Amino acid sequence: MVVTPTRGLIHPEHPTKQIKVGQNSATQDYGICPLVAPPPAFTCGAQLPHLYAALHPAHRDAPCLGKYHLPLFPLPLRKYHIGLAPSLLPVSSDMLELLAYLHGPELVARFQRRCGLFLVEAAHHSQGRRTRAPTGTPVHADKPRGQQQGGWDHQDNNSNYKYKENGFAVGGCSRPQYEVRNWLLHFLFLFSSGLGHEIFYITCLPCIHWNLDPFLCRRLVNMWTLVMYVGQVMKDVLKLPRPRSPPVVKLETRVDAEYGLPSTHAMAATAISFTFLLSAPSRIQFQFEVGLLIAVTLSSLVCLSRLYTGMHSVLDVICGALISAILMFLTYPYWETFDYFQLTSCISPIVALVLPLFLSYTYPELDHYSTTRGDTTTILGVGAGCSVGYWVNEQLGQTFEPQGVLPVPLPTLTANALAAGLARFLLGIAALVATRQIVKTLSLQVLYSWYRVPKGDESARRRREIEVPYKFVTYTAVGLVNSILVNRVFILLGLL
Repeated sequence: MVVTPTRGLIHPEHPTKQIKVGQNSATQDYGICPLVAPPPAFTCGAQLPHLYAALHPAHRDAPCLGKYHLPLFPLPLRKYHIGLAPSLLPVSSDMLELLAYLHGPELVARFQRRCGLFLVEAAHHSQGRRTRAPTGTPVHADKPRGQQQGGWDHQDNNSNYKYKENGFAVGGCSRPQYEVRNWLLHFLFLFSSGLGHEIFYITCLPCIHWNLDPFLCRRLVNMWTLVMYVGQVMKDVLKLPRPRSPPVVKLETRVDAEYGLPSTHAMAATAISFTFLLSAPSRIQFQFEVGLLIAVTLSSLVCLSRLYTGMHSVLDVICGALISAILMFLTYPYWETFDYFQLTSCISPIVALVLPLFLSYTYPELDHYSTTRGDTTTILGVGAGCSVGYWVNEQLGQTFEPQGVLPVPLPTLTANALAAGLARFLLGIAALVATRQIVKTLSLQVLYSWYRVPKGDESARRRREIEVPYKFVTYTAVGLVNSILVNRVFILLGLL
């Protein structure tokens, strides 16, 4: 790829300055200004949404062009021709600029301000410099403004991941604050964002199994596992950063070290909502239009919540929803076939355990620690455990599915039915949480002993040879208990 600049480049931090681009022994045909330091945020390579044409050998993880790399600064897209036919240049340039606009942080910051979330400029001098950190905590408009708690770990390439030393930002970075002016939307979007977290999946999906129909739970778990694995892998392959702060207010920190595109929250919300909508009519009686409205509302709230919390760009969310829809469209004709294989084939439990474990160990490696591998292993473990559990139930002839002519009417919401459902929910969650804690503790003890790791070394959990097996075993056990054991306990207690 030969990139031909048509005029001078704009300095990323000083828009009034132009960078003279020319050839030298280090850059040859590509053009570079080696005197300009890289900005703090960049996207590796020529990946969307920006085109990167400056080369620098210091960034080892960027895609290679010979022995040089492409990571430094985003360049105005119309200034370069990349070997495209002349008739395609305006179209490709406009498309890339649209993608860059949708991926930009200003669009997210504008949405946050429209919803009443404002970044408060809070900076202080440290060692003669004024610096700012990327996240904050809420403040009332009429009260002293609070500051963010906690700090940042080190990450090499993701611009969202800063530095931490003894729990405080390195380099004298201040902790900016944010101001909430619409508390109704604030709590609505925080709640909606929580619908994409582990705590929701470990409660909502089993609740459908215990209180509605294990068939629907099986369908949801299968699609959830598929779209989440695809989304997590795409994040770490594309390596597109999350929106920068400032100007964006970031309300979450746990997954800020992960890359952004696609939004797996958007993928999961879309997949779960519409898989339920497509599967439920053959099982239970309900008005399809009402179900469609609920599915659209829930998935939209989760998608918008990722913008409000500052964790994703508009492009991340759109791509997440579209990828999920495409996966559903491609797999929908084979749902019944997969159900039959999953429940009746003698090799089903082997495939259900070996394939997810293989995918967990072969997950793409990063140059820094990220929660994506652990979260993906968790998801694959749950899917594996549930799949084996449903196969066991089918072999034992006790599937706990609704009896009678399908579709069956929705259960009547009487006081006794609500009390029984609440009891099943609380008892089931207690069983899953207890299973998680017991198996996690035992598996970590075994792995620490096997690899001779000190028991107090929390950082050892990030090593692949420890993280993958302990998470996979833990959540496979959770899936098995959910699908096999809990309903049988309900029968013994007269709750089912």
